[in-house]
Amino acid sequence: MYIVNQDICTGCGTCADVCPTDAIKIESKKAVITWACTDCGACPRYCPEGAIRKQNVALAAPGA
Repeated sequence: MYIVNQDICTGCGTCADVCPTDAIKIESKKAVITWACTDCGACPRYCPEGAIRKQNVALAAPGA
């Protein structure tokens, strides 16, 4: 999943425009990536501020 650095994001909407799954919304003048994200990588490539980065999410093993 990708995350947005809210301190850097200017809310320009470029990421939302290039998102093929409409997983990015602009809320309170900042980009927010929803769980509809498919990790395609379009948003960080096009973000003019470099505010989006990959977040590695570790999932617990079943029964852990």
